[in-house]
Amino acid sequence: MIISIASGKGGTGKTTVSTNLTLALGDRVELLDCDVEEPNAHLFLKPEIEQTRRVETPVPKVDLEKCTFCKKCQEICRFNALAVVGKQVLVFSELCHSCGGCMLVCPEKAISEVGRELGVLNFGNRDGIRFINGLMRVGEAMSPPLIKQVRANANPDKITLIDAPPGTSCPVIAAMNDTDFVLLVTEPTPFGLHDLKLAVEAVKLLGIPAGLVVNRADLGTDDVYRYAEQENLPILLSIPFDRRIAEAYSRGKLIVEEMPEWREKFVGLFEQIETIVNRSKAQLCANS
Repeated sequence: MIISIASGKGGTGKTTVSTNLTLALGDRVELLDCDVEEPNAHLFLKPEIEQTRRVETPVPKVDLEKCTFCKKCQEICRFNALAVVGKQVLVFSELCHSCGGCMLVCPEKAISEVGRELGVLNFGNRDGIRFINGLMRVGEAMSPPLIKQVRANANPDKITLIDAPPGTSCPVIAAMNDTDFVLLVTEPTPFGLHDLKLAVEAVKLLGIPAGLVVNRADLGTDDVYRYAEQENLPILLSIPFDRRIAEAYSRGKLIVEEMPEWREKFVGLFEQIETIVNRSKAQLCANS
């Protein structure tokens, strides 16, 4: 099972939920931190990093001695990563999406590929819990290719939890796509509700079952709860605005460590997700 923990906005407690759920479930799970622009799950889970691997993506390199400057590579590139200017071919590698189309259409076979660094993957372990995160190279513009590399290293024999980036743009879609369940984390504030609506619409487009965790649940208004009821979005867990939880977070500690009674609540959260996923799969089988 693959569960993506996402949120419409930053600061709702997404990493809090993903790391505590990971520790509550123990060595049957792995945590993939796909917030590659600013990963922070390791600060709370504290895994021992065992391996670091550099990640590259292929980008075109043009042999000007073979090139006839026919502009076919420029014409096929929808991202404008190549431009033929006189007797030069300019390659804007930061815009390249590594599709390989330019190589296919080049009649002179003048285009080859070289690697461009995206960032690194870190592999770690804590008490049998497998951990992977990605860290983008400073100055890199596109995070989805690195997110896909993080996900490509998932272990299919474990329950995979994905700590997704905040927002609803391409990086979030890369973290949510092809998962079994999306666990949305929000807060009962106007900003939380606004961005939750965007996230829910994105999940609907992907056709993935979803549920909701409300963090700092006793603040703000009831609008989030009314919206969840309107959208038939089940609220699977509410986390109160508790000083002890805030203090644990500020020290880089996990709720399930500092307040053991919460371990059972996070296990219960997973059991609810498991029930929804199994029901959804059974319904798909019945309809097929």
